[in-house]
Amino acid sequence: MSTEHLHEAEAIEKLQSMVEKICIAMLSTFEDSKRFPHSVPMSCQEVDTEGNLWFVFSVESETYKHIMKTPKASLTFASVNDKEFLSINTNAQILSIPTRIDMYWNPTFEAWFDGKDDPNIRLLKLTPEEAHYWDSGKNKLVTFLKMATSAITGIKTDVGKEGDLNI
Repeated sequence: MSTEHLHEAEAIEKLQSMVEKICIAMLSTFEDSKRFPHSVPMSCQEVDTEGNLWFVFSVESETYKHIMKTPKASLTFASVNDKEFLSINTNAQILSIPTRIDMYWNPTFEAWFDGKDDPNIRLLKLTPEEAHYWDSGKNKLVTFLKMATSAITGIKTDVGKEGDLNI
């Protein structure tokens, strides 16, 4: 795998394309009294033009409680079939912006909230501090064939790119 670090606009574009494709992340928050992070699956609503990631969540969640005490979070996105992976360490902000909640609202949120005016709805804005990606650029079969060829011939082959996203 070759290394390609991306900066600013290119990094944001890569982040946007990977998150849009994968969508669901494991969001890890930190609680002082625990040895390990608390992780939950979350659906990213948007990666904005500055590289911030936006989520809708509840004031009744453990995630909310943790971020109120420690405003940091880590995200892990994985598309096993496409061999694309993304790890992001972030600073977290909890916001209530009705126009943005309205923009993100979709019927699946009804399972957690009593409509888009529910007083428990909050936005989680995550600003990347560190981000690293792995992207085979190929599907699973092509990547497997490249790896197998490399194993048989002993000649290293490029099975994709990996690098930092400096936003």
